[in-house]
Amino acid sequence: MGLYIIAAIILLPLIEIAVFIWVGDMIGILPTILLTVITAMAGTIMLRQQGLSLLMRMQSELDAGRAPGNEVMQGAMIVLASIFLLIPGFVTDAIGLLLFIPPVRAALANFIIARSNVVIVQGGAARNPSDEHVVDLDQGDWSEKDEAGSAGAPTSGQPKISPWRDGADDAKP
Repeated sequence: MGLYIIAAIILLPLIEIAVFIWVGDMIGILPTILLTVITAMAGTIMLRQQGLSLLMRMQSELDAGRAPGNEVMQGAMIVLASIFLLIPGFVTDAIGLLLFIPPVRAALANFIIARSNVVIVQGGAARNPSDEHVVDLDQGDWSEKDEAGSAGAPTSGQPKISPWRDGADDAKP
């Protein structure tokens, strides 16, 4: 994977320069520069328009109590598309414009998700494997017992005894 990234970093500027020269030769230098500026402005406008609608969809998913996973992926691709449109060059502009098309974004998102390993942690911090003897209980799952064994709140001077232990460790000085 690292080789592909290095190859892209080296080859992309060379490809962009070659396409700039070819387009400049076909339509002239001034139209080539204007076309590059226009695509950067279009990227900014499209980011604003599609970004706001995406934020509203994410908010509606959150309001409905669902995780906005797909919307986050779509948002990341919209940001990537606008970055591609802001980078001067026709190849990156073509990639950026393709990413602004919703079916292309959806297909790319499905491709990425199919090859990803996602771990979802709900309700706070992940459990530490060294906490094998920890039992996580809600308040309604346990009750306190005094030293005599009767249920209820202990008196002020008595220590609380866990229902999961026999209390022998609590008697140590």
